[in-house]
Amino acid sequence: MIAIVNYGLGNIHAFANIYKRLNIAAEIASSPEELLAADKIILPGVGAFDWAMRRLNESGMRDTLDELVVNKNTPVLGICVGMQMMAKRSDEGLLDGLGWIDAEVKKFDTASFDQKTHLPHMGWNDVTPRHAEGLFENLGTGARFYFLHSYYFLPNDQDHVLAITDYNGHHASSVCSGNVFGVQFHPEKSHQWGVQLLKNFAEL
Repeated sequence: MIAIVNYGLGNIHAFANIYKRLNIAAEIASSPEELLAADKIILPGVGAFDWAMRRLNESGMRDTLDELVVNKNTPVLGICVGMQMMAKRSDEGLLDGLGWIDAEVKKFDTASFDQKTHLPHMGWNDVTPRHAEGLFENLGTGARFYFLHSYYFLPNDQDHVLAITDYNGHHASSVCSGNVFGVQFHPEKSHQWGVQLLKNFAEL
């Protein structure tokens, strides 16, 4: 069963509806007890880093998530801010992140942009995976995903980068460290490509 973490942020019902259509068992988890039944976890997120971390810390599920992900190696997929929370820290806030991946979250430097663009990075963009397997299997050519963010994920080990996206330079739009996966984009808003990616996660 896939547990979709409900700590008050993210499009939790969109994920639940997609998995229902795919006939894949998924439940919204709002307590540590509901999390414990999971063999995979989705950590959604929207908004500011500190706000999301505070909501998660106050949800009562933080310790259980750490136990499942760090000690029991339960696969987890972070979405947007849910991915950024997996880093050690963020330029956007003062609170510590989950630290599941050795990484920082940095703000795009608009002063270095060489084209007429702005923040947030919003809308459809290409995602180029390093390997067309695992999370990115069966996506075919021309897969595009929906983004909405002003900060990007910067892992200290580039081997943790699963896919890149160009927004005035390349940044990691998907990462992986062991059982910890993250995507900066919103698969739940990305039509057939997002559905396939969520199906791939369920089948890992």
